[in-house]
Formats: sequence, C-alpha cells, structure tokens
Amino acid sequence: MSTAVTEPASPAFSPLYQQIKALMVRELQAGTWRPGEAIPSETDLAGRFKVSQGTVRKAIDELATENLLVRRQGKGTFVATHAEQTTQYRFLRLQPDDGQADGTQRRFIDCRRLRAPADVARALGLRSGDAAIQIKRVLSLRGVPVVFDEIWLPAALFKGLTAEKLSGYRGPMYGLFESEFGVRMIRAEEKIRAVAAEGQAAELLAVSAGAPLLSVERLSLTYGDRPVELRRGLYNTSAHHYRNELS
Repeated sequence: MSTAVTEPASPAFSPLYQQIKALMVRELQAGTWRPGEAIPSETDLAGRFKVSQGTVRKAIDELATENLLVRRQGKGTFVATHAEQTTQYRFLRLQPDDGQADGTQRRFIDCRRLRAPADVARALGLRSGDAAIQIKRVLSLRGVPVVFDEIWLPAALFKGLTAEKLSGYRGPMYGLFESEFGVRMIRAEEKIRAVAAEGQAAELLAVSAGAPLLSVERLSLTYGDRPVELRRGLYNTSAHHYRNELS
C-alpha cells in the first residue's frame, strides 16, 4: 500500500527526506526488510511514498552514512548486517601496534541468567527485579588474550541464549544476536578510562596485578535508541591500541 507524505505547515516540521527516512527506519525495525536483503529500488520507493526519487535518495544516503543500509555498485541497496566481513570489526576497535587485526579467537567463560544488578537495570532500562543475561568472555589476537568482556543483555530479548549457542556460532556475536534473536545493534556509546588489573581479569589476560588496562564501558542501542547491551571490557594495550575515526 502506498504511503503519501506531506510537509506539515508548522514551525517544527522536518524536511521531507527526513520523514521518508523515518518511514524507512520503521520498515527496518518491523523486519519488513531483513538484514542482508535488498530494499526496493529508489524508483519503487518514490512511487510508494509519492515523493521524488531525489528525496528518497537523500534519505537512503543518510541511512547509509549511519550504517543502516549499504550501497553496492551495480547491485542496489541492502540492509546492513553484522554478518558482513566489512561490518564485523566496526565495534571492535583494538588493533595490534604492528598492523591490522587478522582474526580473533574467543573463549566464553560463563553465560548465566541473573537478576539484573541495580546499575545494569538502570543502563538497560529494566525494572527492578528483571532478569538479565551475564556473559563473560576472553578475546585473543594472534593467540594472545587481550580483551576480557563482561556483557549484560535483557533476558526477555534473548530467551534461549546459552554458552553452547555462543560457542557454536561461527560468525560475530552481534551477527548471532541479529539472526537468532532479531536484535540489531545500531550504534553505541562508550566511556573509556585507565584502570589497574586485578582479580579474574588479571588472571585471564595473563598480566600481573596492578598492570595498566584500558576500561571500555559500552552501551549498545537498537532502533529507537533502545539500550540492548551493556558491555564492560578490559583491554590489554601493551602491544595494541584503541583506534577510532572521527568525522
């Protein structure tokens, strides 16, 4: 069914392409266009929304900039997916000082369902007493453990998630969340600080107590800026660095 869009005569109106963008995000959120699938052509979308092709193109440009869509020359525009090789390292910023990361190995230490601690519940927008899933894992680069992650997820969104399922999935963890649970990580907010290694983290990262580590606390959000993951990572940066691009 076609959907016509008009610019409201109000001081708070949004540009027409922004309205089209919002409608397209709604389709993505509803699963009408699934990760990895092609979306309709600009011509088809223009006819559906009863706007110009240029307006649709501008909306798609913004969605591509925000990594929700991916343009492929000569093939069309596709819904971005965490299963793509180019996307797998979008959220992993740690790289060796002597070159590019050439693959990671992961080991899951624990995966359990718990009552969410108060700080976790606040971060994930859960009610007091709601259940959460806690995951602990170690990431290694070139056989050397460099990241210890503690990950918290809303249990209601990840029913059936187990250590066996995590270990058995060959792709990136966000790819599993996307394909098995319909939860797509759109963007993330991070807090970074320096800390000293202690306890389990020191043991798993094979560093001495008091060794400097980089603490990265990440809140990942899905459509509508809904928080769906709280990740607390400790990074050994003795031979690695945290790389970011600002634009």
